[in-house]
Amino acid sequence: MTKRAIPLVDLSKFVHGTDAERKAFVEELGRAFHEVGFVGVINHGIPKEKIDAFYDASKKFFSLPVEIKSKYEIAGLAGQRGYTSFGKEHAKQSKVADLKEFFQIGQFVDADHPLKSEYPDNVMVEETPEFYTTGKELYKAFEEAGAHLLRAIAIHLGLDEHYFDDKIKDGNSILRSIHYPPITQEPASAIRAEQHEDINLITLLVGASAGGLQLLTSDNEWLDILPEDGEIVINVGDMLQRLTNNYLKSTTHRVVNPPRDQWHVPRLSIPFFLHPKSAMDLSCLPSTVTAERPLAYAPITAGEYLNERLREIGLKK
Repeated sequence: MTKRAIPLVDLSKFVHGTDAERKAFVEELGRAFHEVGFVGVINHGIPKEKIDAFYDASKKFFSLPVEIKSKYEIAGLAGQRGYTSFGKEHAKQSKVADLKEFFQIGQFVDADHPLKSEYPDNVMVEETPEFYTTGKELYKAFEEAGAHLLRAIAIHLGLDEHYFDDKIKDGNSILRSIHYPPITQEPASAIRAEQHEDINLITLLVGASAGGLQLLTSDNEWLDILPEDGEIVINVGDMLQRLTNNYLKSTTHRVVNPPRDQWHVPRLSIPFFLHPKSAMDLSCLPSTVTAERPLAYAPITAGEYLNERLREIGLKK
């Protein structure tokens, strides 16, 4: 049996477990986020049928002709809602576009919600209406699982268990469906998505339809992340790394091209980028600033930080 690249934890032990099981979970998750920046999670409470339904709707959408998909690429939204066509996004240190197209679904709030002006309407696809309905259900399930994980992290950091609750309620999270089309000619690079770190607090990723995800270890080695059935992969984003003054680790990762005999296989991947509200203060927590780890970042809000990063990756002008 090959050794796992990332630790594995069981979320039900935190949500429904005894005090001892909860305590053990907090310790395991905290250690994984501090040492590796990635963890596999089982019994996460995200129903398989919701994941499958959204996969099916995504496949249908991406198999539409380009001219139809392009109707759903909305100028001025920096890719935050609707479709982003092939070759638009790149990693911040790269000038080469990633080999992907994607569709994004954002927060659902009522018209009279105080944050409505910050959250554009989600884009409805006439040809595949189930894309919206199944996306909304999966979005809510991801929010719930993410909130449990952040409660465990809050305890690990010595904060109140509910520290993150009001910051992520109606937050600026994004459900992204990514399609890496089959490779039809020798690619300019061996990479489908160049090495990068995520912007948000944490990312929750349901198993992609094909392999290719790799993380960069502290020894500068690329390791394959191969989730088992029913496992989701969670990683720390730059906002959480920043909040904890580099105590929790936003680990570099990438998606590599498959072996040549698998070039014909498209890859579908569904990450949920859990963001707080824009007003959240990302100033480093005082408890994480030590003599060994001096203050590394100036104060900034989550909204300011997100805008800065969207410009760096080419989505915002």
